[in-house]
Amino acid sequence: MQHLTSYIMGKWATGAGEGRKIFHALTNEALYAVTTEELPLAQSLQYGRDVGGKALANLTFQQRGEMLKAVARYLLAHKDELYAISAQTGATKSDSWVDIEGGIGTLFSYAGLASRELPDDTVWSEDEMIPLSKQGQFVARHILTSRRGVALHINAFNFPCWGMLEKLAPTWLAGMPAIIKPATASAQVTQAMVALILESGLVPEGAIQLICGGVGDMFDHLDFEDVVTFTGSASTGQKLKSHPRINQKSVPFTMEADSLNCAILGS
Repeated sequence: MQHLTSYIMGKWATGAGEGRKIFHALTNEALYAVTTEELPLAQSLQYGRDVGGKALANLTFQQRGEMLKAVARYLLAHKDELYAISAQTGATKSDSWVDIEGGIGTLFSYAGLASRELPDDTVWSEDEMIPLSKQGQFVARHILTSRRGVALHINAFNFPCWGMLEKLAPTWLAGMPAIIKPATASAQVTQAMVALILESGLVPEGAIQLICGGVGDMFDHLDFEDVVTFTGSASTGQKLKSHPRINQKSVPFTMEADSLNCAILGS
């Protein structure tokens, strides 16, 4: 059994301690140990802002869209590697197809959106000039540009690839770096896809980080320009949403509370 490594601050790292075990869904073999103990989780937030955020913000919307398309093509060319690992979670080929190729399709969709509707610039004028005075001496205009924070994406176990990519696509298109925290039960599939993305060399350093294990004290270090998305149980989501730092810094928190069905097969 090996430790499932995280990718933090530009390198693969292993947490301390025994951690939590991931088992093969069919054979019950212990495959990986997952832990983030003693990893620099808080520092990874600032690293994302300083390194990944600045690199993405310097790309135009069109360039980010081209990046999404290139990453999607690369993942599609290496999908067989992901299918093999996905089988460890008990997913059938049809299950994995929705997760892996469905997720990759999301990247293609957002890339097309960028090419059709977004400017080849780092700033997007949202609407026409708005008069603020009768004689027109004062006018205003809304413009959209990248936030200076980092997006922390906490995902569910049932879509380890698609769940990550559906959040990564708009995050990168908006010029924000992301820290991915997959559910432990299927974290090896997410890790394999993140490894492929990094291997491709198509995304700037710091644009993506991966945490396999708990988030530790990361919430204590979130700031007002950061965002958090959560997909999972309602009870866990409510607990995270009520964290004092979320309220203190008015950190945007998006929660999707899943309702999952279960089928238990007997002999």
